[in-house]
Amino acid sequence: MINLSLNKKIIIFGFIFTFFSSFGQSFFLGLFNPSIRNDLNISHGQFGSIYALATICSSLTLIWFGKKIDEYKLLNYSMIVVFLLFLSSFFFSFINNLYLLIFGIFLMRFSGQGLMSHTSSTAISRYFNRRRGKALSTIWFGLSSAEFILPILIIFLLSFLSWRLIWQFISLGILIILPMVIFLTVKDITLDSREKINLKKKVFDENIKHWKRSEVIKDFKFYIISLNMLAMPWIVTGIFVYQSFISDSKNWDLYIIPKSFMAYSIASIFTLIASGFLVDKYTSRKLIKFINIPLLIGLIFLYFFNQPIYAYIFFCLVGISNGLANVLGSSTWAEIYGVKFIGGIKALTTALMVFSTAFGTAVFGYLIDLRLSIELISLICIFYIVVSLLMLLMISNKINPVSLKKA
Repeated sequence: MINLSLNKKIIIFGFIFTFFSSFGQSFFLGLFNPSIRNDLNISHGQFGSIYALATICSSLTLIWFGKKIDEYKLLNYSMIVVFLLFLSSFFFSFINNLYLLIFGIFLMRFSGQGLMSHTSSTAISRYFNRRRGKALSTIWFGLSSAEFILPILIIFLLSFLSWRLIWQFISLGILIILPMVIFLTVKDITLDSREKINLKKKVFDENIKHWKRSEVIKDFKFYIISLNMLAMPWIVTGIFVYQSFISDSKNWDLYIIPKSFMAYSIASIFTLIASGFLVDKYTSRKLIKFINIPLLIGLIFLYFFNQPIYAYIFFCLVGISNGLANVLGSSTWAEIYGVKFIGGIKALTTALMVFSTAFGTAVFGYLIDLRLSIELISLICIFYIVVSLLMLLMISNKINPVSLKKA
């Protein structure tokens, strides 16, 4: 690894960080939902409310802390993030009441889903320019790999280990592996580091305006694009966290959804490969309108069909949207608003993403407690996607970077 180019080292860093971000992701925490609810004797709705509250707090904290990546060397910032992830994972194993559950989920969502993914995607978005799409698609293989491996592994481990012991092993792995990865990959990366490319093919973004976060929040396009980008996190989080409810509703075997994660992961990986090339060729702003189409089709299948085979089809379609979202969710903002202040902008968008997962968890939990079927919940999700997509299509011709000559 020491002899690799800086381009390759930072991609390895991003890949491993996105893999380890899985410990704070909803698909992973959802695997422990039944065990935690049984231990603490709480309902789906109570768990959803706690999850939502903790996630909202983590998103608000992320807006402030995430911006610091624009001020500190990546080495130092990453070490802080890793320490927080270790602390969060170790603390999670000691949860034995509702108050500790709130704080434990807050720490995992903040450090795992929030900071780990924010650090990796921001580092890649800033460092790469001409090959940003391929680089982003490569690092998100880390999360797809985790989604392929971990669900079945955790379900297997839970059959003979306590969920608390599993979290202690996770914290130990974080402490051993991640500091070493950081020193071997991004030790020499600075805020001004950029990819090394053929000078004849340089494509810098020096001629576009670099927006500050205070300017971005005044741009109406930001909110319409965000509505579309946030569909995946809030809908899929609800599905991941309440996967046991969906299995019961559809009369699926306990292992159907964990096995379906493999289809989800494989679809994500193939989409990541394709989307990386497509982004570099056509730009993210031209592809953003397609981001939720596979998810929309999947929800229609979930509404109409109950056979177990449709679990695999549904998660495969969700995986396609996920692959698109992972790449477009980072590269779109860099294309439109530049990279000089991308850390602050990404902190805001990541916080919105985390907030939307809280929204999805709370809404799904509330609707489940109201005894709504998964079919009716799917219909609500379909309505949201259609409305946000129509709004995006109305402004699609205006989603462009601002030239410095016009700024």
